Amino acid sequence: MSRSKRQAKILELITDSNIEKQETLTELLKDAGFDVTQATVSRDIKELGIIKAFGENGAYKYAANTQTSKLSSRRIAIFKGAVVSVDYADNIIVIKTMSGSASSAATLIDSLKEPAILGSVAGDDTIFVVVKNKSAVEGIIDKFNGYME
Repeated sequence: MSRSKRQAKILELITDSNIEKQETLTELLKDAGFDVTQATVSRDIKELGIIKAFGENGAYKYAANTQTSKLSSRRIAIFKGAVVSVDYADNIIVIKTMSGSASSAATLIDSLKEPAILGSVAGDDTIFVVVKNKSAVEGIIDKFNGYME
């Protein structure tokens, strides 16, 4: 499975569970069907900016870093370098990327946690973003264009 799917699963796991060790996170990813090593998980933790924070039980656990920007400069750079054009029809935004770059660029979209975005699907060079309401499309496109400046 792709890095973006693995990293999305990591964020889901640390949000839903009190995970204190990389070994535990590695095993949970393996149980979810991801073929990973602890070194891979360690790199993902660094790329995602995941920190250790106090959990409800007083022990440290992995958590998304809310004290810094939720969007890593790396994701923005990937998006900026990959996207060729952004257009829309009704409530669907169509993003064209360099060949083979759609999945990587889509990690930025998925990390936005934008309530108006219902989901995205990435192919080889195209990303479809489904927006809840047509009225929100232009604002989301403006946001995407801002990342490309």
